Formats: sequence, C-alpha cells, structure tokens
Amino acid sequence: MPRDPADADLIGELTADHLKVQRLFERVRAAGPGSAERKELTERVTIELVRHGALEKEHLYPAVREHLPGGAEWEGRELAEHAGIERVLAELERRGPAEEEFDRLLLVLVDRVTAHLLEEEQRLFPRMQAVCPAGLLRELGGKVRAGRAAAPTRPRPPAPRTAPAVRPPAPGTGLLDRVRDFLTGRGRRASG
Repeated sequence: MPRDPADADLIGELTADHLKVQRLFERVRAAGPGSAERKELTERVTIELVRHGALEKEHLYPAVREHLPGGAEWEGRELAEHAGIERVLAELERRGPAEEEFDRLLLVLVDRVTAHLLEEEQRLFPRMQAVCPAGLLRELGGKVRAGRAAAPTRPRPPAPRTAPAVRPPAPGTGLLDRVRDFLTGRGRRASG
C-alpha cells in the first residue's frame, strides 16, 4: 500500500476498511455481553460494513466482472455473500444486546465477515492486482475515497429468494441514512 493514504489504490482502500472492521470486532468481543457498549459497537460495525459493501458493489465488482477471468461468477458469489451479511445486520439492528439471539447473530456475523474478508484478501485482491492496470486501480481507489461520504450506512438486504442487487443504492440513500444516524446518535457513541 502506498505511504500516503490519499494515494491508496482500490485494493489498499478496501484492505484498510477490512482492518477497521476487524479492529471493531475486537472491541465488540471485549465489550460486556448484553451491554449498551456492545450494541453501540455493533452499530458502528454495521455502518462500516454497509458503507464498505456499497463501495465494493459500485467500484470493485464491476472491475472484477470486466477484468477477471470468470469475473461474473466471482461477482455473483461476492454479491450473494454481501446479501447474507446484510440480512444478519438487519436482524441485529432489530435485537437488543441483552437478547440471547443478539449474541448468536453477532457470532454469525463475525464468522461470515471474517470468511468474506479472507476470501477477498487472499484470493480476489491478488488476482485483481495481477490483471487490472495500476492506473485503473488508483482511479477506483480515488472513487472509493470520494464515495465514502455519500455511501449508505443502513442495511438493505434483498428480499428472500431474490437475486442480490447489482446496482449500488440510489444516490440519496447515504444522505438519508446519515440524517437518521445523526438524529438518533447511531454509531457516534462508540466511534472512538
């Protein structure tokens, strides 16, 4: 990864997001079961994962489809994983931290996300670096950085038995999410 984070390419940007999520998972594990802190940290994880997923859908997966042999299949698997993760996130949002189901869902989330991150970092990203022009990866890294502020923060899983959405969310979705987050305080209390 380049020394200046402002010059990170697509892979560097997404890998940095992965690290941020892994660190948040560590904090979630350290928070007391049933605690408000655990719920707040889970909200923060949700915000980061939804934002990250939207950026991958918009910038990574179209490049995967275009440049990687078998790219459409890769994209389909990745989008299906994102849809499953978003369903878990949506269910977690409906649960209180003291509910037994909350901790079970949290374990499912950590397992799914960890497997997804490893798949990308160990298999997908090296393939993309091998076949994509460096200039394109830098350009897409810039688009990811620019898109973070407008990316959605709330899960919107596809309905059961429907294909995961290939399109990124509507442009105003992220703004509406941020207004709701601001008004409710969601994700700010545990953002340290």
